[in-house]
Amino acid sequence: MAQALRARDAHTAAGRRRRWAFPVGGTFGIGIGLLVTVTDGTVSGAPPALVAAGVLLWVITLFGPRLQARAFRGLLGESGETRAVIDGSGALLTAASCESRIGWAAQPRYVETADAFVMPSDDKQAVAMTVLPKRGIRAPADADGLRAILDANLRRL
Repeated sequence: MAQALRARDAHTAAGRRRRWAFPVGGTFGIGIGLLVTVTDGTVSGAPPALVAAGVLLWVITLFGPRLQARAFRGLLGESGETRAVIDGSGALLTAASCESRIGWAAQPRYVETADAFVMPSDDKQAVAMTVLPKRGIRAPADADGLRAILDANLRRL
């Protein structure tokens, strides 16, 4: 899931902005906070808050996808085993308590990672995404078949 989140962030405007804005903001906060503390000698109020905010932005930058993946793990664990059927009309996902049909128009692109095929939605934030883990593929030929269906219906990123 962390790989899928990183792949989504790499291919959305909001994700790309976060990749540079959080480290720049974090470095700025830490730098200004330490500079004010060193030059002014004051260790209360705004300088520690700036340092803490800067550290928080760096933590989110470095560990954000992993922390989000841990949060998703609980949600996904509750839904139980999920089966996916991919065909010319889209993806049919079936879990113990629900069934979802996702047409190609809803998620018109995909990216392949080392462990999954990720189909993010086309909105600016790419809030919705479907992750098809490769561990569910039984034979290497099945991966090639899935890739061919995705290539025929979606734009590869």
